[in-house]
Amino acid sequence: MGDDSEWIKLSIDQKCEHKLWKARVNGYEEALKLFQKIEDEKSPEWSKYLGLIKKFVTDSNAVAQLKGLEAALAYVENAHVAGKTTGEVISGVVNKVFNQPKARAKELGIDICLMYIEIEKGEPVQEELLKGLDNKNPKIIVACIETLRKALSEFGSKIISLKPIIKVLPKLFESREKAVRDEAKLLAVEIYRWIRDALRPPLQNINSVQLKELEEEWVKLPPAAPKQTRFLRSQQELKAKFEQQQAAGGDVVPQVDAYELLEAVEILSKLPKDFYDKIEAKKWQERKEALEAVEMLVKNPKLEAGDYADMVKVLKKVVGKDTNVMLVALAAKCLAGLATGLRKKFGQYAGQVVPTILEKFKEKKPQVVQALQEAIDAIFLTTTLQNISEDILAVMDNKNPTIKQQTSLFIARSFRHCTPSSLPKSLLKPFCAALLKHINDSAPEVRDAAFEALGTALKVAGEKAVNPFLADVDKLKLDRIKECAEKVELAYGKNTGGAADKKECRPAAGKTPVLSGAAGDKDTKDTSAKSGPLKKTVCLAHDGVNLVVFCLQIEVCEERASAVLPASCIQQLDSGNWKERLACMEEFQKAVELMERSEMPCQALVRMLAKKPGWKETNFQVMQMKLHIVALIAQKGNFSKTSAQIVLDGLVDKIGDVKCGSNAKEAMTAIAEACLLPWTAEQVMSMAFSQKNPKNQSETLNWLSNAIKEFGFSGLNVKAFISNVKTALAATNPAVRTAAITLLGVMYLYVGPPLRMFFEDEKPALLSQIDAEFEKMQGQTAPAPTRGTSRHSGGSGDDGEERDEQEDIGNDVVDLLPRTEISDKITAELVSKIGDKNWKIRKEGLDEVTSIINDAKFIQPNIGELSAALKCRLNDSNKILVQQTLSILQQLAMAMGPNIRQHVKNLGVPIITVLGDSKNNVRAAALATVNAWTEQTGMKEWLEGEDLSEELKKENPFLRQELLGWLADKLPTLRSVPSDLLLCVPHLYSCLEDRNGDVRKKAQDALPFFMMHLGFEKMAKATGKLKPTSKDQVLAMLEKAKAIMPAKPAAPVKASSRVVGGAAPAKFQTASDSGSSTMEPKPDPKKAKAGGAASKAKCNSLLMEPLGKKVPSKPNLKEDDDKSGPIFIIVPNGKEQRMKDEKGLKVLKWNFTTPRDEYIEQLKTQMSSCVARWVQDEMFHTDFQHHNKALAAMVEHLESEKDGVISCLDLILKWLTLRFFDTNTSVLMKALEYLKLLFTLLSQEEYHLTENEASSFIPYLILKVGEPKDVVRKDVRAILNRMCLIYPASKMFTFIMEGTKSKNSKQRAECLEELGCLVESYGMNVCQPTPGKALKEMAIHIGDRDNTVRNAALNTIVTVYNVHGDQVFKLIGNLSEKDMSMLEERIKRAAKRPAAAPARQAEEKPQRAPSTNANASVLRKGPAEDMSSKLNQARNTSGHSEITHTVPREFQLDLDEIENDNGTVRCEMPALVQHKLDDIFEPVLIPEPKIRAVSPHFDDMHSNTASTINFVISQVASGDINTSIQALAQIDEVLRQEDKAEAMSGHIDQFLIATFMQLRLIYNTHMADEKLDKDEIVKLYSCIIGNMISLFQMESLAREASTGVLKDLMHGLITLMLDSRVEDLEEGQQVIRSVNLLVVKVLEKSDQTNILSALLVLLQDSLLATASSPKFSELVMKCLWRMVRLLPETINSINLDRILLDIHIFMKVFPKEKLKQCKSEFPIRTLKTLLHTLCKLKGPKILDHLTMIENKNESELEAHLCRVMKHSMDQIGSKTDKETEKGASRIDEKSSKAKVNDFLAEIFKKIGSKENTKEGLAELYEYKKKYSDADIEPFLKNSSQFFQSYVERGLRHIEMEKEGKGRIPSSTGISPQTELTCVPTSTNTVSSSIGNTNGEEVGPSVYLERLKILRQRCGLDNAKQEDRPPLTSLLSKPAAPTVASSTDMLHSKLSQLRESREHYQHLDLDSNQTHSSGIGTTTSSSSSTAANIDDLKKRLERIKSSRK
Repeated sequence: MGDDSEWIKLSIDQKCEHKLWKARVNGYEEALKLFQKIEDEKSPEWSKYLGLIKKFVTDSNAVAQLKGLEAALAYVENAHVAGKTTGEVISGVVNKVFNQPKARAKELGIDICLMYIEIEKGEPVQEELLKGLDNKNPKIIVACIETLRKALSEFGSKIISLKPIIKVLPKLFESREKAVRDEAKLLAVEIYRWIRDALRPPLQNINSVQLKELEEEWVKLPPAAPKQTRFLRSQQELKAKFEQQQAAGGDVVPQVDAYELLEAVEILSKLPKDFYDKIEAKKWQERKEALEAVEMLVKNPKLEAGDYADMVKVLKKVVGKDTNVMLVALAAKCLAGLATGLRKKFGQYAGQVVPTILEKFKEKKPQVVQALQEAIDAIFLTTTLQNISEDILAVMDNKNPTIKQQTSLFIARSFRHCTPSSLPKSLLKPFCAALLKHINDSAPEVRDAAFEALGTALKVAGEKAVNPFLADVDKLKLDRIKECAEKVELAYGKNTGGAADKKECRPAAGKTPVLSGAAGDKDTKDTSAKSGPLKKTVCLAHDGVNLVVFCLQIEVCEERASAVLPASCIQQLDSGNWKERLACMEEFQKAVELMERSEMPCQALVRMLAKKPGWKETNFQVMQMKLHIVALIAQKGNFSKTSAQIVLDGLVDKIGDVKCGSNAKEAMTAIAEACLLPWTAEQVMSMAFSQKNPKNQSETLNWLSNAIKEFGFSGLNVKAFISNVKTALAATNPAVRTAAITLLGVMYLYVGPPLRMFFEDEKPALLSQIDAEFEKMQGQTAPAPTRGTSRHSGGSGDDGEERDEQEDIGNDVVDLLPRTEISDKITAELVSKIGDKNWKIRKEGLDEVTSIINDAKFIQPNIGELSAALKCRLNDSNKILVQQTLSILQQLAMAMGPNIRQHVKNLGVPIITVLGDSKNNVRAAALATVNAWTEQTGMKEWLEGEDLSEELKKENPFLRQELLGWLADKLPTLRSVPSDLLLCVPHLYSCLEDRNGDVRKKAQDALPFFMMHLGFEKMAKATGKLKPTSKDQVLAMLEKAKAIMPAKPAAPVKASSRVVGGAAPAKFQTASDSGSSTMEPKPDPKKAKAGGAASKAKCNSLLMEPLGKKVPSKPNLKEDDDKSGPIFIIVPNGKEQRMKDEKGLKVLKWNFTTPRDEYIEQLKTQMSSCVARWVQDEMFHTDFQHHNKALAAMVEHLESEKDGVISCLDLILKWLTLRFFDTNTSVLMKALEYLKLLFTLLSQEEYHLTENEASSFIPYLILKVGEPKDVVRKDVRAILNRMCLIYPASKMFTFIMEGTKSKNSKQRAECLEELGCLVESYGMNVCQPTPGKALKEMAIHIGDRDNTVRNAALNTIVTVYNVHGDQVFKLIGNLSEKDMSMLEERIKRAAKRPAAAPARQAEEKPQRAPSTNANASVLRKGPAEDMSSKLNQARNTSGHSEITHTVPREFQLDLDEIENDNGTVRCEMPALVQHKLDDIFEPVLIPEPKIRAVSPHFDDMHSNTASTINFVISQVASGDINTSIQALAQIDEVLRQEDKAEAMSGHIDQFLIATFMQLRLIYNTHMADEKLDKDEIVKLYSCIIGNMISLFQMESLAREASTGVLKDLMHGLITLMLDSRVEDLEEGQQVIRSVNLLVVKVLEKSDQTNILSALLVLLQDSLLATASSPKFSELVMKCLWRMVRLLPETINSINLDRILLDIHIFMKVFPKEKLKQCKSEFPIRTLKTLLHTLCKLKGPKILDHLTMIENKNESELEAHLCRVMKHSMDQIGSKTDKETEKGASRIDEKSSKAKVNDFLAEIFKKIGSKENTKEGLAELYEYKKKYSDADIEPFLKNSSQFFQSYVERGLRHIEMEKEGKGRIPSSTGISPQTELTCVPTSTNTVSSSIGNTNGEEVGPSVYLERLKILRQRCGLDNAKQEDRPPLTSLLSKPAAPTVASSTDMLHSKLSQLRESREHYQHLDLDSNQTHSSGIGTTTSSSSSTAANIDDLKKRLERIKSSRK
């Protein structure tokens, strides 16, 4: 039972790993219970078991394994972290569980697999199971298949990816094992349930018997769709919904495309080698052979992508030109096969082949026609109708009826595959126009085909879309089209336009009778009476109703008019008396006003008005009334185009009339509103220019200019206008010309620059007038339409339609440009030139192409063979030609316009390939070309298909970085992207891990934009196929990208809704009014009025509702809703991203004298994502009152939205700086009020301004300090005051100091006063960059012209004087006599006031600083002392002070950096060598450090500490010295604060790596750089060493350093010590001493195992390296000796196994023989010493520590250790004195020593505490007296220099007190032996680089120290206080005073002032400065230490001889 009792006590996880199976069983059982108990899925308990779960399932004991599986299942089900174990656990299940005989094990294994799928790990599970199918054990294969089947059955085909499973199915059916085949069959049946017939093609090649069996099973399956029965964790919420849906039977069988499940076949390489020769052969049989070979290959249902251009070219040639029709049919079949197998990848060749096939339809043979039909249908599916529309339309005009028929049939078939969205109006328009010609064709088959095509279009797009194009079709043909539409069956199921059609029918029924009614029939009967055929116009109501209005006969009109007008009125219409006519018109008007819309017979009424005298009316009053009535009828009735045509002629005739012109214009405007402007304008223009009256022409043009502004530009026929405008421009009448130019100006607002192209051939004088007009319009936006919107707004049916219309207009403008056909100029000769072998001829060819395009300007899309020729030139070996080709392609894009999109696949994609060129300029040209293309085509064509992903797949770093950069640029602008973008993701991930840094960066930049379109889920899912390590990295990056992922751009439709039909962008596209295109239906005016609330609400809710006159209340209502939410939206990492952008110069830096528009726009854009829309509108409104509203809202939300305010703080402050430039005082006062509240809040929240926020705000705030109004200045000063609480005063100082340079005297004065307040509150160290420089700057203003500035400057310096005393004069430097006398006078005056007393400061300014500078009084002399003598002194010294040595920035005191750090001080850095005595006069003031919550420097950049530290560490290794120094300063600041230092934990290796990289950089680069100032390098070294010393004083951090890093670090430090170039520097010795000290620290404080291991490896490397100097190895060995000396204390903490392994490896590389051959004997001695010491310390147990060595018997080490052990056993009793003295082994002393150490530790603790200092010193004195041989050195060694001297002084003090000062005790009675034992062994060699135990020469400082201790022990008084060197100067170079880093000096000062003022106030200042010579060094030491070295040596010799 002994064993049992052992393991029962173990923890669960230890039991689970125990070697006893029973223990494991028990462990698994307990683990199961534990897993079921833990409720929190994120509990840290789960992480303990992460590494064990695999062992649970792979347990070798069957019983234990079962229990383990149960526990593992519970773990996977409940643990949040379980997903991390997927791969290894499933692999274990497959290999170790599925082969078990127990069924229960297999069941549990399957359950575990399914549970992993449930926790979203389907992909890795499936991957492991598929790997299991390759296992040799059939049991495993069967279990894997079964698991896959169960998974599919439960989770369904959406979660279980079927493609890889189907790929392996045929192989499983071939298995020899029946069990495998049976299981495979079950799996196939299960798969069939989910995808039905899509499974047949992949299984067509399996054994026929098996296939038959399968067919039988498949037939038995129920037809109902299978349902998912188990759900993923993420689907749990949807589970209920799924269940409801499934209960309702709403689930449809998912359509799976068999093509997706097939493997692609590569056929290009399988083509017969002579294929291209044979296909050109003269014998048709050979050509047939070649084609048959291709036909066999393309029968493969799925083909691999490749370059099929050549094959397509030859097949196209056969189809087009081969005389043998059989071969034509065969070639067509091959093309069909290619298109079917390649699908979208064939799209790039479609444009080349379609025209040829269509032309070939002239063949009559049925088999040829059928083959061609199959081919063109297959090709259509690979591209879009848009892409091939040009080719189809070109063939429609062919004379051959068969071609026309087959083309129409092809169009009909193509339409069937379209949807309303893929068949927009822009595409329908040209097709319908062409087909309408065909329905009137003489050939019946052509007519039938055209009817079928139009019928299909009607069915697909719906009547609403197609009817406008069928306006002129007579009823019979229209019925025929509708009949065809009913017969059509669409590819995508039911009629898509049905719903729309139904809606359309209803209103039609109600309206038609009113307009035509019975009269319609009458008219039809009366047709014979009319001379010509029946005229018919269609007027379209806006909601899709066709109003067919016939031109009525005059009798009918009279009849209808008499029904609604008074009889007298009709009789008097043609009266000869004008008064009667006038009276008649008045009655007419009244009648019209009272008429209802539905009752008004518009045509009849206007016919009456036109009745004689009609428009020839001579009386102007009657005429005015008549025109007014026309306007009324147009406004109030259902006014048709027929009615309009009756009146327009008369209106145009009167438009130039002085009296009636305005009424005529009013009537025309009303008609334009009723019949839409485009139609009206066209009629009016043609009428005006068909007459010769210039007045009418000019007024018509003026009316049109105005009408366009009122109605918007949508649908206008620019082409027609332009011809009329050209006529007008040529007119002789200047008024007509002027009116035409004005009209052009208005058109320019909408059309933009392309408009000018139409007038380039005008005379220069006229052109300059046009240009002047255009220039006037530049920068203006088109006004929002005010008319034509209210009546038509109901028609904006859906966004889709709207977008089409917008496209229409955009395309309209582009269509206007006359395009030239250049295909005839692209001759075969030119193409062969471009492809010539001689580059010069190729260049000639390209030059010709350039000139052809230049001459044509705008070209048609057909460019023949040019595209193939240019494509070849893109990979020309001559780069100049590549660039020329690119410029041609750029030209081509401009010339062809949007039609270039059909060339994207064959020409555009090859341009992208050029982005991979190694030459920078070629890449730039390619990028420019791609951008020129995308401007014309949009991005959709580029992103469709696999072309882009194929390019990204190529491992070309240039291509990758350029392409990713381009995508990152384009993707954010897109609203949607094709799904094919997902294909790029795997390659994007490989780019994230590319070797090239630029590629990685670009990939990271593009990541958020991919995610913006694809979503995080899809992107994360795509990582499933990556290796585990890559996956983790990529997922981490995805998480980061998710945080900064931008929102998709808002729909542009919404934007244009504000300017409906109006403001077009400057490019071709013009924003479109929702209902203004020529064919748009007209509204029903009655409905608009009486439609009721419901219809109005519906109308208003439409996105496209224009903000017209109709519904002004609506937007306000919406705004109120919006105002309820928060005004500042928190965007994660938004602020950080903005800072990065500004730093990376992606956006403008906030720096200006006055804000320009681009700054305001930029701020607006940045705010759009994080400020509520309504607030933003107020903020950027032009009216100041809105700014006040915004500020009021911000004040109101300040408290409630703290986090939001802080996240947008940078933007808020920037916006407020803009308000400082406003002239309105009320806004300024409100802004300042808000700022006061804001900064109060921020200080409460303990927020600290970042550098970015400060620099973009404070300078502008300081501008306002000079405001003339007192109240403003007061507020600004109050704000500056509050800012010091959230931003370091020292940094504020710099900004305010800048403010003193202003030209505004008030600002200068206020800034100077503010500086004085800062100094008064925070002491001298706020002065930046140094007090001296700052005071000199201030003193300049004493001589200012302005009296207030002078006074302010004097007052400020007096304030400084009060704080700083007389040193002020030295710091100020030379002043003019006048200024100096003013200053003296002012100081004297100030001295008389009691206010100068420092004690008052705290009371005076309590609000400004938490604690005032009380300590400063210690260093200050009373101000009332004899002034004049001091001033003279100051003047005498000020001569030198100009060239005073300024302390380097790193060694200055910055109180902001030293927070809360009053801990023990360690002055252990060696001092700088040169001493400028002037430094003594530059006192360092030590106010109590201000307490702030967080360091400002460190929190500037990120709230996330870890990422901040990473960032700062990365800067340490910067190549720029200043960057590195700043980073080191920040890290130093953290390291010096114990509460913060732990933040560095986890970053130590990283920091050390950065540091030694910087050391290498200095060694290799900076030191060799002649231009670099060597002081800079010394400064950098000081920072590095200071930092490292701080780090290695903290044991917890130091121990984190790993072996490898320590090795590199030691290498770097030793290399530095040996660098002779450093020694030659002025302060080089100093640096080397500091390094020395650092090395000691590293050796003592690092993890002892790691450092020992590192040194051994370093020694091994240095001995192996031939280039390494022997000195280097020597220093490494000295470090090892140092370590050996530390071993007795550290042996227990060392991992001996590892050390012995390292020694073993060392001895393997350097066997004893090899070591003996070394020049030096040190290596072998070092090794022996190390081993000897280890043996001594560990005894025989050392042999148990050889576990890590593989073949111990072969190891030289074991033999050596055995020998040493044997020897030491013999020698055990006879230890030599020498050994004792060296302290090699002190094992026997250990127990007593431990007690002594504890006792001494207690004493030193007392000395360290303030209260018990004296008591502690007394106890130490007694103890030393009692145990004279006691060794207190180790306790002193780790303390600061000051502490050591303090202890010594204290002991001496007590000694003097007790024994009388004069008495000197003699040394009799103390033997030399005893004296020597007092010297601790560690002082034998203090520094690793000098001392050693091998009798080498030892530095004099060591003897000096020994002597000093001996003298002390013997009671002799040591040298004077000033002379004695500090303990830490036991370094390589003697007599060097020490230096401390800035903080150490400060601590030293603080300690002196605080702890021991009473002890040694009698000592003068110089003695203090010995301990911190960074401040000042001794001025009056009696003799230098260096001079006494010889003397010391002699004394030592005497002591040595006395021993003997």
